[in-house]
Amino acid sequence: MNSSKLIGIVLAVVGFGIALIGGLWLSSQLQSEALQAGGALLGAGLLFIPVALLVGGGIYLLSQGSKEQQRTSEMQRQRQLLDIVRSRGQVSVQDVAVEMGIPLSEVKSLVHQLVGLQVFSGYVNWDDGTLYSVDASQLRTLDKCKNCGGELRLSGKGVVTCRFCGTEYFLT
Repeated sequence: MNSSKLIGIVLAVVGFGIALIGGLWLSSQLQSEALQAGGALLGAGLLFIPVALLVGGGIYLLSQGSKEQQRTSEMQRQRQLLDIVRSRGQVSVQDVAVEMGIPLSEVKSLVHQLVGLQVFSGYVNWDDGTLYSVDASQLRTLDKCKNCGGELRLSGKGVVTCRFCGTEYFLT
């Protein structure tokens, strides 16, 4: 559990604890007639301010911690995919999906994210469903498709596509 979530939980618990203790104290004062209804209402209003700040701050930090955890999880999946492709050199998209426990569409999304971050250098043949890891220097001198020998063309930022078989080469 990250620190934001932990601090958020602590703040919320402290806020609810103060509300409970303050509410019990006000109730006991009303019961013993040491406090009138107007005073109890004023006390409850004053008690509400720190309780609302603590609970609200706790909920905010808890939600920020959850978002941070999701970002970390996404980065870990990206790193895992990159490690699989780099270590094996060639791997089927289906094998990656099974190994990572994610759908094929998410593997494709992760590949494109890694290309956008300019950390994936390789190519993929989506028809065959194979990812290849290739040194960037080899891709920069590439003039023919390794899959079919066809002509390559630039199809996006850092992406070269074979116009015949659709194999995509990613440059970093």
